[in-house]
Amino acid sequence: MKKRLFSGILAFLMMLTLGSCTGNHEHGLSAEEPTTITLWHYYNGALKSAFDTMVDEFNETVGKEKGIIVDAFGQGSVNDLADAVAASANKDAGAEELPDVFATYVDTALELDKMDLLAPLDDYLTGEEIAEYVPSYIEEGRLGADGKLKVFPVAKSTELLMINKTAFEPFAAAAGVSTDDLSTWEGLAEVAEKYYDYSGGKAFFGRDAYANYMIIGSLQLGTELFKVDKGEVTLQLDKDIMRRLWDNLYVPYVNGYFSKYGRFATDDAKTGDIIALVGSSSGASYFPTEVSVNDQESEAIECMVLPVPNFEGTEPYAVQQGAGMAVVRSDEQHEYASVVFLEWFTEKERNTEFSLMSAYLPVKQEANDPDLVHSVMEGKQMDISPVVKDSIEVGINQAKDYTLYTNKAFDNGYNARQILENSMLERAQENRALVLEKIGQGVPHDEAVAEYLTDEQFEQWYQELETMLDQTLKAS
Repeated sequence: MKKRLFSGILAFLMMLTLGSCTGNHEHGLSAEEPTTITLWHYYNGALKSAFDTMVDEFNETVGKEKGIIVDAFGQGSVNDLADAVAASANKDAGAEELPDVFATYVDTALELDKMDLLAPLDDYLTGEEIAEYVPSYIEEGRLGADGKLKVFPVAKSTELLMINKTAFEPFAAAAGVSTDDLSTWEGLAEVAEKYYDYSGGKAFFGRDAYANYMIIGSLQLGTELFKVDKGEVTLQLDKDIMRRLWDNLYVPYVNGYFSKYGRFATDDAKTGDIIALVGSSSGASYFPTEVSVNDQESEAIECMVLPVPNFEGTEPYAVQQGAGMAVVRSDEQHEYASVVFLEWFTEKERNTEFSLMSAYLPVKQEANDPDLVHSVMEGKQMDISPVVKDSIEVGINQAKDYTLYTNKAFDNGYNARQILENSMLERAQENRALVLEKIGQGVPHDEAVAEYLTDEQFEQWYQELETMLDQTLKAS
């Protein structure tokens, strides 16, 4: 009997030893028979090289230990990637099989989730692990009526105010203004008017993502524009709030204090057509280091990064944006292997390193720390431009001090957003062109502008906006 007991114990110990030699078998993984996961992303240039280096590091360390190989492929731009994913999901002729993991915004992910193609990631994460991430980043990735986590946060961004410091400082001294005046939309509009007079008729400010101004502004002023409950959306268009948004964007635009010429606001900053802009923190690297003086000459400039303005008398809000990663529903070992990589990639120091290279914000709560940013920069001997470094630090602090918001995904959400993006901007551009035509004919500025700043102009725009949004949401 003693011999049989000893033999049983010996066999058990041998099984443990064999298990440790042949690798980890959790969720079907095996180091001797690795599981390959395919990942599609939209990173390009230096960012793609950095991501590829990190993938190689994973494959040679944790991946090798657990039996996971990540095979990453760039698919061009964000739109190219979304098109490729849609083609694969719909099994279009010539389309590739869906990857195991792909970078995505929630609108694209929602379409695949409705086809039951996305894996719920809560199944592979503990409550403690989920709690390590910024809560609003996790909530953004919860889709559908069941509220399961379908989009894993890997890098986020917000909006910031970026200023040509070299041009702003002499103007501020002459006009008696300061950066404190730029903390509100009302103050920014007043500063822009003073710059128009100071500069002889040049615009002060431009922005990207007009839809963000509408969505965040409405929320901040008291009403969530698109209220989504269990996937169903209700439009809440408050007329008084829309008027305040109109007065602080359309009105200064038609007056010439705000403007938009190029595709992005940074393009206009580079030509010197504006000296201040609101754009994504992830686009900080595109803010110019020099401005064109004429066709042959440029002058070097410094950039100053500030938090995004808010409306007077309100609590601070800012947009939360940035793609995450979705895992395609397949089998336990591929889904689990995908989550293992995503957790590894978002480890705080590694994710901070990626953030510094991409100008995105890290996604774990502990990683949102300016001291950690400095530590990683020094430890990795990273040569980061001042504007990117400043944008990450200001963005991290803004994420702590502001309420970050992104509306939940809903059917036809992209189309509704496009209406918000263009409705006020296009009217402002058209009417500004008419104002300039009158000024060119000798009509004084105030007289030329007057007929485009009436209550009737606002009423017409408001009714058109309400009709377009209603029709779009009813088409869902």
